[in-house]
This record gives sequence, structure tokens and C-alpha cells, in this order.
Amino acid sequence: MEAFKLSLSKLQDYTFLVFDLFKGFISNLKYLQDSFKEMYWIGAKAFRLIFLGGLFVGIILAIETGHQLDLFGAKTLVGRTVALGMVRELGPVITGLLLAARTGAKNASEIGAMQLSEQIDALRAFGTSPIQKLVFPRTLAALVMFLPLTLIADMVGIIGGMVVTKLSLGVDTSFFWHSAINSLRLKDIVVGFTKPIFFGFFISTISCYYGFSTTGGTTGLGRNTINAVVVSSMVVLIIDFIFTKVIWELF
Repeated sequence: MEAFKLSLSKLQDYTFLVFDLFKGFISNLKYLQDSFKEMYWIGAKAFRLIFLGGLFVGIILAIETGHQLDLFGAKTLVGRTVALGMVRELGPVITGLLLAARTGAKNASEIGAMQLSEQIDALRAFGTSPIQKLVFPRTLAALVMFLPLTLIADMVGIIGGMVVTKLSLGVDTSFFWHSAINSLRLKDIVVGFTKPIFFGFFISTISCYYGFSTTGGTTGLGRNTINAVVVSSMVVLIIDFIFTKVIWELF
């Protein structure tokens, strides 16, 4: 019962944080310069991680599905499988999970360290809202950068799948691309490119919330950093399920 009450209390505090974030949206625009810096750290510095993650997911998907389809003489359909899998599911999800770990840990540890060193209290003492100064730039950066990072994961995954399909199965490149392009519909692209926006918002706000709620010294900082990554990853999977099951059927 106490655990349930604690969970409700955390949910309430998180809701207040999100409400304050939206309430001061116009005044938050003065922190755009901070947002550009966060875009660099959240987006540009994560390029190699997302590139490699998308590449190897695409390669593994092509290998596994290719050998199974080859048993039925349908190896020319590998392009369709890889394209749909990357654009609609695996591209957004692998990007979300990798960034939940990287961005979530970054936000929680940075803000948590500021909370422990009383820098958050100093901001309030000088009349600066910590939500506007710290949460808004990180959230805006995530909303802007998660989509292009997902697109990178999709593209390198499909290209990696194409190369493996050509080398290991002997499928002509033109067959691969013809199958891949013809299999994609508008709703596949819309669903696949909408997920990162929600991922970015919840990952950034959840990790910032855990940063603000840090107590107990370095032990508490490590615990809340782990919690930020775990909860963000769980939310990514839940949102993916909602889009796959509910939003997909509404189209």
C-alpha cells in the first residue's frame, strides 16, 4: 500500500513538472541558445551510437528473415520485411531505447548533481525557474533531434540489410529496393516517424524529474540515474505498444 501511495506521489510530481513546462512555454523561448547546445549533446554526439545500432539491427533482421524466406523460395521479399521492420518498429524502438539510456542518464545525472550541490536552490533564489532553465532546453532538443536520429537508424538499417541480402542470398539490389519501397504505405511512415516525438518528450521529462528528485548523496544520484533509464525504457516500450495496437488500427 505504501509503495502504491509513493508511486502516485511520484506521478503527481511528474505531472506538475510537465504542467509547469507547458505553462511557461512562451517565456521558455529565451533559452533557445541552451536548447541548441543540448541538441549537439543529445543529437550530434549520439550519431555514432544510433548509426551502429540501426546498422546491426538491419543486418540481423535481413539475415534471420532471409534464411527463413529462402526455405520457401521467397528471398526476394527480404526487402519488404527489412523496410517494414525498420521504419515501423525496430528503427524507432532501438533509437528510443538507446537514447533512453544515453539521454536519460545524462539528464538525470546532470540535474541530480545540481540538486545535491544546491545549484537548483540557487537558481530559485535568483528568480530563475529550474523548469524553464533546465527542463525546457533538454525537452526541446529531444523533440527536434530524435526524429532525424530515427531516420538515420532506418536508412542505415535498410542499406545494411540490402548489402547482406546481396552478399549472402544473392538477391539483386533492384529487387530488394523494389520490394522495400512498394511495401511502405503512408501510415507506416506516419506511425514510424510519430513515435520518436513521443519518445523524446517522455524520455527527457522523466529523466529530468528523477534528477530533480535526487536525494541521499552519490548513492541516491546513482539510484535515480538507473531509475531514469529503466522507467524511460519501459515508457518507450509501452508507447510503442500503444502505437502498434491502437493508433495503427485507427488509420
